[in-house]
Amino acid sequence: MAKTPATTDVLVVGGSGVDTIVRVDSLPVPFADSHVVPPIDTVVGHTGSGVALGCHRLGLATHFVDVIGDDHEGAMLLERFAAEGLSFGYVVHESGTRRAVNLVDAAGRRMSFYDPRHPYDLAPDPALWQGRLAQSRHVHASIMPWTAAALDDATAAGVTTSTDLHDWDGRNPHHQPFAYAADLVFVSGSRLDGVEEHVVADVLDRGRARLVVVMDGAHGSRVTVRDGGSFAVPAVDIAGRPAIDSNGAGDAYVSAFLHSWLAGGDAHAAARAGTVAGSWACGTAGTHSSLIGHEELTRQLATHYGGTGRD
Repeated sequence: MAKTPATTDVLVVGGSGVDTIVRVDSLPVPFADSHVVPPIDTVVGHTGSGVALGCHRLGLATHFVDVIGDDHEGAMLLERFAAEGLSFGYVVHESGTRRAVNLVDAAGRRMSFYDPRHPYDLAPDPALWQGRLAQSRHVHASIMPWTAAALDDATAAGVTTSTDLHDWDGRNPHHQPFAYAADLVFVSGSRLDGVEEHVVADVLDRGRARLVVVMDGAHGSRVTVRDGGSFAVPAVDIAGRPAIDSNGAGDAYVSAFLHSWLAGGDAHAAARAGTVAGSWACGTAGTHSSLIGHEELTRQLATHYGGTGRD
């Protein structure tokens, strides 16, 4: 039987939420009874939102699915996604919408206090993602426990997959089903000091990944391709956009990487696109507040790499 023609480029599963951003002079914050801070913002954030909004802004046909609450934060998500024109399917759970409080220092570095809300064994009806799977080219799963099933379903359906392990240390068992099940694996370098080479090799040896991308902020990113060696892409500075807030930079990197990869770009081209998008996202305060579009991405790739970034 012929595969149903794809109408969705990227199906993003899980990872919506709301961030409260508190700006501080430095991290860690000195102990005190109170600190006077600039105005505190509450915005749509979290990783699935960032990847979905980033892909959508770059012109990919994107559908996002998740579990949210019947609460103020859930209403914020629905309002933002509707305003952006992002297709969003959801079910409601009584535990509410995920949220986080993020401290951001003067250099744009972040410390996040994450409130996942949902029971760890939450298992929504798989129809939530299966209804779009047959029409999707690619599935990106955030690391909520229940979304591992979407990776398995996508692989069984012949759909490519990706995931972001965030600050995995290579040992936490929560991340392992995602590390070994996705075709494209992204991970932060923040907790891989001294073990990065081992962790990357383990993911490639035990999993199905075609490549592993270590995203490391101002240190750039490092990409290891199965049977294709490794390479590094330095971070870039974008003229007129100094880094003031790193919230959402990794999600922007992933969305631009996928945009290039799904357009036929190789790993080098995709990593360059991700690098530019991640840097762009750091240029405004708040999470997912200024995501790069296709035309700007093309301009920045030409500025930094002398072309579209495609080899």
